[in-house]
Amino acid sequence: MALAQQGKKVLLIDADAQANLTMSLGYSRPDDLPDTLSTIMQDIIDDKPVDVSRSILHHDEGVDLLPSNIELSGLEVRLINAISRESVLKTCINEVKKNYDTVLVDCMPSLGMLTINALAAADSVVIPTQPHYLSAKGLELLLRSVSKVKRQINPHLRIDGILMTMVMPRTNISKEITATVKSAYGQRIKVFDTQIPHSIRAVEATAEGKSIFAYDKGGKVAAAYEQFGKEVAELGEKQRKQNRADRIR
Repeated sequence: MALAQQGKKVLLIDADAQANLTMSLGYSRPDDLPDTLSTIMQDIIDDKPVDVSRSILHHDEGVDLLPSNIELSGLEVRLINAISRESVLKTCINEVKKNYDTVLVDCMPSLGMLTINALAAADSVVIPTQPHYLSAKGLELLLRSVSKVKRQINPHLRIDGILMTMVMPRTNISKEITATVKSAYGQRIKVFDTQIPHSIRAVEATAEGKSIFAYDKGGKVAAAYEQFGKEVAELGEKQRKQNRADRIR
């Protein structure tokens, strides 16, 4: 939403069978949606004509959504035997990316075929992590997976950075885990300056099907996401300039 507020055309893709992103944007019964990401990806697997636009929902806050539902969990299994199984999502995105400045894919917290599809399709990755011991331990496994996809499938994939979320700044554990993450990874991976604070208002916004900007515009979480949006936009602009420079050379 922060990018949309900057005037960017944004497409959100919910690549999680739990459909948390879809429900967070107000679609409380995702299993009733006739067309979703799984519908499109199944058509691609079956080599049928694809019309991604029929599945895109237009949200009141200025973003578009390619929604998910429980059918995506069955698609994960079917991907295993599909031809070009790592590039099905990329084929889907290629159909519509010309219509957007930014396409954001929300992945499930696992390293299955759908997440690999997302990494194969992506230009860059933002890794959110909570300042909890187990979340921080999972970072190394995820980074190995990103490295493997970069090496074998998508050589242009880059990591934009690690984003600390649900941070309680005054607690010792938040301070310690954040410091550990910066110490372990900060030399080779950007740890974003912005930290997203823990707040019950963010939980309430999700339950209401609204973004934090619509629900609590003057709150600390909205301010943090606005700042993070600026960091991401600056990174994107820097990368575009670098790409132009590389083409000139």
